[in-house]
Amino acid sequence: MKNRGCTLQPLYPHPQLKRYNKEDRVLRKKTKILGILILVPSIVAIAIFVYGFISWTFKVSTSDWNSFSKLARGVYRFVGFRNYERLFMDKRFITDLWNLLFFTVMFMFGSIALGLILALLVDRGVKGSRIFQTIFLYPMAVAFVVTGTVWGWIFNPGIIPDSPAGINLLLKSIGLENLMWKWYISTEHIGPFNLALIPVAIAAIWQMSGYVMALYLAGLRGIPQSIIEAAKVDGASSWKMFWKVKIPMLKPITLSAMIILGHISLKVFDLVYAMTGSGPNNVTDMPSIYMFELTFRSNRYALGSAISILMLLAVAVVIIPYLVSAFRKE
Repeated sequence: MKNRGCTLQPLYPHPQLKRYNKEDRVLRKKTKILGILILVPSIVAIAIFVYGFISWTFKVSTSDWNSFSKLARGVYRFVGFRNYERLFMDKRFITDLWNLLFFTVMFMFGSIALGLILALLVDRGVKGSRIFQTIFLYPMAVAFVVTGTVWGWIFNPGIIPDSPAGINLLLKSIGLENLMWKWYISTEHIGPFNLALIPVAIAAIWQMSGYVMALYLAGLRGIPQSIIEAAKVDGASSWKMFWKVKIPMLKPITLSAMIILGHISLKVFDLVYAMTGSGPNNVTDMPSIYMFELTFRSNRYALGSAISILMLLAVAVVIIPYLVSAFRKE
């Protein structure tokens, strides 16, 4: 039987549709080329001014350019890792590493503890909490140089006991002369821990605790209210709710804060340099200060470059595992 009511027509794309597809392909190609052209200057700049300079610094660290005359001649002589060996035999550099370790521990845990306390207080929503939130955040907007200068005035010991200054003057005025101390010029130590680092850590904590507060405040306000209500229904006290509910949910915030603070502390320079410098017997010295003095005051470019490469590796050890973990989660 013939089917007269249905005639099958070959399905060919409409000419108008073909033209639209072609225009779409051309537009996508132009967009792709435009994107590449926009990115190329940034990629070239990063390649030259970041990775190029890192490579050059490493090359200098393996040379014998430890005087201006050798640098001026431009004759490169490869000495391997001799400069790194010299650093680890240098008593000042070993002292700097201990100072950096103790400063990092005090700075990191002090900022996290104070930031968490401030976040909990602000999160209670009491009257005027927004004003205090702004006040707590304000130090983060101040440059480290300014912070170091101001806290240098505060902890300036003056001449004890006849002519105290700073906080010692306050202690004397309220009858607590026995508590007067040399603060950041003190040479007292407990093993490798120089007590003069305590005022430096206090200044750094004051500056960054507001930033940590902002991180924790965002985390606290991101906790679903349903979880809080469920914990209350189960009879959890405020203390148990804090330790069993809030703290576990704030773990990613804590990890992020530790990474950021660790990165800042490992390359700290301006705060310490403005506040104390190296201090007597290098009690507040840091690798960054030693690098600055070696490179720009002693013209020992190879040793200064070796310190900068070691600092870069220390920061990489902190940052790279965190970045790898974050990318895997995404």
